[in-house]
Amino acid sequence: MNNSLSNDFATFWIDDGILHFIYHPAVVIDLAAAEKVVTDRLRYQGEKVLPVFCDTRGIKDTDKSARDYLAKEGSIMTTAVAFLVNPPISQAITDFYIRTNKPITPTEIFTEKYEALKFLKTYRK
Repeated sequence: MNNSLSNDFATFWIDDGILHFIYHPAVVIDLAAAEKVVTDRLRYQGEKVLPVFCDTRGIKDTDKSARDYLAKEGSIMTTAVAFLVNPPISQAITDFYIRTNKPITPTEIFTEKYEALKFLKTYRK
């Protein structure tokens, strides 16, 4: 992970034209945390619009204001988002998030990293 950036909630880096975003274990994402991760991600990626691989398996809990914020502002400067989840509970929660918050970029849920990256490769610029 050369040139990665880490904060209290996640670590991210760019590899093969895809921004990898991995939440740390047992994090709780409230609005302040959501704002921090989006701000850091945008600063890290600069002017590059990228597909995002988002490993959410470390998230312990999120609140509604954080989910609302991430659905809109969290999609800025992205061409697509692939969530990697642990089924069945986090998969159901993420599916509910996508259906109710309607992210502004193509967003899919995966349980296998390979499949998620395969999906994202079609959105590289």
